[in-house]
Amino acid sequence: MSETGSSFSETGPYTLAIDGMGGDGGPEVVVAGLAIAADRHPSARILLVGDEATLSGLLARHPRAAAICTIRPAGSAIPMDMKPTAALRVRDSSMRLAMDAVAQGEAQGVVSAGNSGAMLALAKIVIKTLPGITRPAMAAISPTTRGDVVMLDLGANVSCDWRNLVEFAVMGEAFAKAVLGLPAPTIGLLNVGSEELKGDERLRQAAEVLRGSPLARQFHGFVEGHDITAGTTDVVVTDGFTGNVALKTGEGALKMAFTLLRQVFTSSLLGRIGYLLVRPGLERMKEWLDPRRYNGAVFVGLNGVVVKSHGGTDAEGFAAAVDVAMDMVTHRFTDGIRERLAHMESLTSVKASPDQSQAVPAS
Repeated sequence: MSETGSSFSETGPYTLAIDGMGGDGGPEVVVAGLAIAADRHPSARILLVGDEATLSGLLARHPRAAAICTIRPAGSAIPMDMKPTAALRVRDSSMRLAMDAVAQGEAQGVVSAGNSGAMLALAKIVIKTLPGITRPAMAAISPTTRGDVVMLDLGANVSCDWRNLVEFAVMGEAFAKAVLGLPAPTIGLLNVGSEELKGDERLRQAAEVLRGSPLARQFHGFVEGHDITAGTTDVVVTDGFTGNVALKTGEGALKMAFTLLRQVFTSSLLGRIGYLLVRPGLERMKEWLDPRRYNGAVFVGLNGVVVKSHGGTDAEGFAAAVDVAMDMVTHRFTDGIRERLAHMESLTSVKASPDQSQAVPAS
């Protein structure tokens, strides 16, 4: 199980490097999640980075995980509250060593449930962005009434210009192809209205460029907030501020809906009888909307696959994040972006118009 004296003693190439020490649940959740992932990906080779004694003991209790894992010792772990600038200086952390493995070509991707800010900072410094990408973005999958939707950016870039939005569209399209298996994903720009004159200048400039680009047939135009859950497009592109607010609002609305349903079905005898009648349907809905199914936000635009698991998830959720990383590696996600970037010069050849402080107000 360690890099010395095991059946996996040979070095790379590993499918994924896993930060074994990140997240609220720590190594216990990580290793239990890898045991679940091992059933789905038995041919994977995992470089598990962290405290060797702790990880060895856990792998002894999870033989399925042990069968695919090799331990790489790390001297420290990045705390969840450490500032990104401080995390950059800790060169022997489990997160840093996992990133190093990808940067050096030992592994094709990395998964961590650790500190988000530290992870993004390390990814940009260690793995670096792809040529032609000015800023990496955070992308994730959410449920809709028509299937799943890819949203980006979800918080990596609070403010963006039109070029960033065009790059996000390119990366979101590649992500939807790799993870959702869509041959030609449709793309929408999140705006305060669907009309062409709505929004600010950066949105209108990004839309103009996309309409004249190789993505023109897939570009739907502007979409509004309700279009996200309606599944109007397969990919929704926005800046990190708006995307994060939309994500957290959706999560809050979902929690409120389940809280209200619980109150309705427990408030009276008729409510409890009604619950028994609709229970099968509610259980299916709960499974469909289970946030663990959608765990695994991705930093796109980097020279490797980088997946951020929610810090508070359980083993099932961590396994889902591993699934996302495996899908991206299997479908050559980074190569897909590189191919699209070959057209980036034409996508961004239009000169940006002077910034307009006046924007058409929302409906």
